[in-house]
Amino acid sequence: MAFLKLESLRKAYGEFVAVKECSLSIGEGEFVCLLGPSGCGKTTTLQMIAGFVEPTEGRIILNGADITRLGPSKRGLGIVFQSYALFPHMTVAANVAFGLEMRAIAKRERRERVAHMLDLVRLDGFADRYPRQLSGGQRQRVALARALVIEPSVLLLDEPMGALDALLREEMQIELRALQKRLGITTIMVTHDQVEAMSLADRVVLLNNGSVEQVAEPFAMYEHPSGRFASTFLGKSNVLAGDVSGASVLVGDQELPADLAGMSGAVDYIIRPEKITFAAAGGLVRGQVTARVFLGDRWLYQLDTPVGPMQVIDTNVGLPKAVEGDAVGLVWAAENARVVARGAAS
Repeated sequence: MAFLKLESLRKAYGEFVAVKECSLSIGEGEFVCLLGPSGCGKTTTLQMIAGFVEPTEGRIILNGADITRLGPSKRGLGIVFQSYALFPHMTVAANVAFGLEMRAIAKRERRERVAHMLDLVRLDGFADRYPRQLSGGQRQRVALARALVIEPSVLLLDEPMGALDALLREEMQIELRALQKRLGITTIMVTHDQVEAMSLADRVVLLNNGSVEQVAEPFAMYEHPSGRFASTFLGKSNVLAGDVSGASVLVGDQELPADLAGMSGAVDYIIRPEKITFAAAGGLVRGQVTARVFLGDRWLYQLDTPVGPMQVIDTNVGLPKAVEGDAVGLVWAAENARVVARGAAS
């Protein structure tokens, strides 16, 4: 049984529809990421769950109770914003205790719960400091502690690591996932960072133009995108427009292998760059290397081919396998290609 259910949520501002339709069931203790580009409706969806925005249509059911019309303070949810929203004139301990004070929790219990939470987020020696005396990562931990100390039924995170640098962001992702697993709290996080969503989430909800494109576990979504948008937003993809021709897909004059599973007509042929290898001779497609970029652990190649521009990603095991101007063959296994009806979920 779903712990949190979004039933046909819709939000319109006059003629503009921010969220066209969102239905989702989330299990207790699950970590779900709402992923998508700016303006796709992910933050509006989170704000409807939080109670800051009232849905135009639809319902929000939490643990069997309809909370659609409840105010934010009555929903019992923990919320962390990108800006952290800490009170600058309050100490760390006072910031964390604020929600408990609003709930009239006894002073002794407040102290105990704040101390426990600061220990949990590794800030036990920072109780008397002020936000201005903390690093970005430490301020984020304070915001998490403040959200968690009220023992919420659901934790909502709105781009919580958007203000952190790349290295600290990666460290905090690991800490956040470990903390979420330890507490077993149902968590919904908004992000536009594909790597962040894949590394943190049990399931990813991919949104585009106010609609849900695909819901899946990260690996499943990456390996089996629902269409052109999913394949290009979640990682890199070569997407080639073609037509089913017998047991293969015809792209231009090239026949490309695929598991068609009874498909027919116009299709998008999707192949991830890392699934392609260079062939010593021949290959499925011939091409010419037009650019090469070193990315540390891998090489990224851009090629001109008869089926259009293509990218290849090759693991760095030493010197690059090709240079600009080289004519090369490209090969990949049929099972690594994804074929979807033209325009599907795009």
